[in-house]
Amino acid sequence: MQLAYWLCDNYLKDPLATLIVENTHLHILPSMNPDGFALRRRGNANNVDLNRDFPDQFFPNNDDIKQRQPETRAIMNWIKQEHFTASASLHGGALVANYPWDGSRDTRKQYYGCPDDKAFRYMASMYSQSHYNMSLSKEFEGGITNGALWYPIYGGMQDWNYIHGGCFELTLEISDVKWPKASELLVIWKQNKMSMLNLVASLVKTGVHGRIFAADTGRPIPGSLMVKGIDSKINASGTFGDYHRIIAPGQSYEVVASMEGFKPKRTRVMLGREAMNLDFILDPDGALKGTKPLRNDCGCSCNDDGASNKPFLLREAYLWLYLLALFSLLALYLLFRRRMASRLAAHRHPPPKRTVAV
Repeated sequence: MQLAYWLCDNYLKDPLATLIVENTHLHILPSMNPDGFALRRRGNANNVDLNRDFPDQFFPNNDDIKQRQPETRAIMNWIKQEHFTASASLHGGALVANYPWDGSRDTRKQYYGCPDDKAFRYMASMYSQSHYNMSLSKEFEGGITNGALWYPIYGGMQDWNYIHGGCFELTLEISDVKWPKASELLVIWKQNKMSMLNLVASLVKTGVHGRIFAADTGRPIPGSLMVKGIDSKINASGTFGDYHRIIAPGQSYEVVASMEGFKPKRTRVMLGREAMNLDFILDPDGALKGTKPLRNDCGCSCNDDGASNKPFLLREAYLWLYLLALFSLLALYLLFRRRMASRLAAHRHPPPKRTVAV
């Protein structure tokens, strides 16, 4: 809550606050488990640990939708709806920035990195080094840790967000005290303030950002983006075709944009400490048969198949209306000419006067 207050109070006064407000959509969820918070326990009102309630990549324990808790369902829907680039979950009980994976296939306590391990280490290190004393930890080198190496869990939100939402989530343990006193919260905020601000600002300052367009229509399309050598992809939005790819700075990457029904395009970039803007214009591959119509957030099709393309049908309907209006105007013009000709003829040759008997 202090983060929200600070951003509102310092917008247009502080350059970092202004950068964040003008360049990010920042959502703040005060508590995922309000019932557990009120009861001072991990479990919610049903005494279920919500950070073990998400579907897991290794085990099917939480695959039954009917058994899923309402808070978990709400978070899952929210993540899919908002198309987040990154997120951070705040916890208590330790002082460390934790990154995926949170568990391993054989359940052993070991380092088990995800495909974007370098990017996650970069994000976690940024948080730790901006912190009051997190990077000085004697327990965690540099104040960061891989979840599976430190504290393996299964059914957690962190891994699910990354896999199913394309959302790079860190689990931030921000206090050694599990239940700090209310009087200590301002101190904890001050110790984490620059870490939180720099983490959010890094999403603007680093990585590759851009939009994906169709060459034939010029319209944005919901393509996907991959980086060669990293086995994960993110999807561009359906409305604007915009994407935001977090990758660690300081090296060269081959970036590939693709979309069903289009030829993929790739380019190599050297990513420094500043973010790079990179737009893609994809050419149709010509194989329209068998491809699915493109969809956007308004639910309409965007391909060139007249049988299922609503925009095409609308354009066709507008053409007929235009032609109909044109013919109507032509008919009115001819009728007007005919009437004017009749009036001129009547003026030149007036009809004989009639004699009326009274």
